[in-house]
Amino acid sequence: MKIYISIAIGLLMSSSIYAQTDLINKVSSNQSSADSFHFTTIVSAEATAVENQANSGTCWSYATNSFLESEMIKAGKPPVHLAKIFIARCAYVDRSENYVRMHGNASWGDGGEPHDVITMTAKYGAIPESVYTGLHYGTTTNDFGEFEAVLKSMLDGVVSKKGETLTPVWKDAVTKVIDTYLGEVPATFTWQGKSYTPQSFAKEVVGINPNDYLEFMSVTNVPNYTKGMLMVPDNWAYVWDWNIPMEDITTIIDFALKSGYTVSWGADVSEPYFSFKNGIAFVPSADLKTLSPKERSSLFTSPQPELTITPELRQQAFDNYSTTDDHDMQITGLAKDQNGKEYYIVKNSWGTDNNHQGYLYVTKAYVKYKTTVFMVNKAAVPASIREKLGKAQ
Repeated sequence: MKIYISIAIGLLMSSSIYAQTDLINKVSSNQSSADSFHFTTIVSAEATAVENQANSGTCWSYATNSFLESEMIKAGKPPVHLAKIFIARCAYVDRSENYVRMHGNASWGDGGEPHDVITMTAKYGAIPESVYTGLHYGTTTNDFGEFEAVLKSMLDGVVSKKGETLTPVWKDAVTKVIDTYLGEVPATFTWQGKSYTPQSFAKEVVGINPNDYLEFMSVTNVPNYTKGMLMVPDNWAYVWDWNIPMEDITTIIDFALKSGYTVSWGADVSEPYFSFKNGIAFVPSADLKTLSPKERSSLFTSPQPELTITPELRQQAFDNYSTTDDHDMQITGLAKDQNGKEYYIVKNSWGTDNNHQGYLYVTKAYVKYKTTVFMVNKAAVPASIREKLGKAQ
């Protein structure tokens, strides 16, 4: 997923690392805009402060590292912002090698999936954001446009040597470009008075076990409770995910939240009924093409009737490109509006300049319809579903 967001709509990365439960409780007690939505929090897991990915397609790293930060808090560890761009940098290295091995016939970009954070952390380690920001040459926010273009041109130059033997140094050249734009990774660093390597920090401080996390998709062309290829461009690592029925999406997410866990959530956010400004996403029952400009502008003034989502409708949207693999966020809680309808509380990475200080309220219909992939701790999956997965192995 690789939605870019202009730095003009967001604030700079917050320096605060404190959990956001109190913020959500405060925000959800207010109107989202004039006499529109009124939310009451049902459950809210702890999360670190909202950040801003700015002009980079690294939402997957921001969302899933934030998810890991919440995992650390739930495990009783102090909150710490992990270096999102360090993990993205590691993925650039591996993705470059994959691109060349595939002779350029592979997806390229700075997008990714939740599993990439787990894979990169297990392979390369982790670093506190205070140690490695990726802001290497005087910039204050991510701006990957030129970097992406230079790196892609170099890789295309490497794979253009049809019928010739590649040099043994092209990987070194790629790494130097990455270092030039994002900065070299320190071999060791000091954090809270102790020396670490990225690997030892991941093991001793973050303490994640890659086997503790399950990633899910929901399509109708793969048998339920079996694994299948996540068929989206940003699955550059060709990872297979567990396929589940559509109804299990919200069943798992609800169970996770009520058990104190959060969710790394990938979705299509290109729809006109997803509004970061208003902090609302839902699936209107009305055909947007038939609405007048005035009616369209009033979509977010109050709760609206929603479309009933079916597995067939969901699959059709995948197949005809209505649903695209756009963006990754973190689901941190559950709330209800003034009519009793339930919404997920979603932490975004586009800064705090919206009606809910960087968060959104997303209906369950939207999640059923527009989810592409999501990841949870395996302890956050209901036993009945885990049993079905176990029987499939």
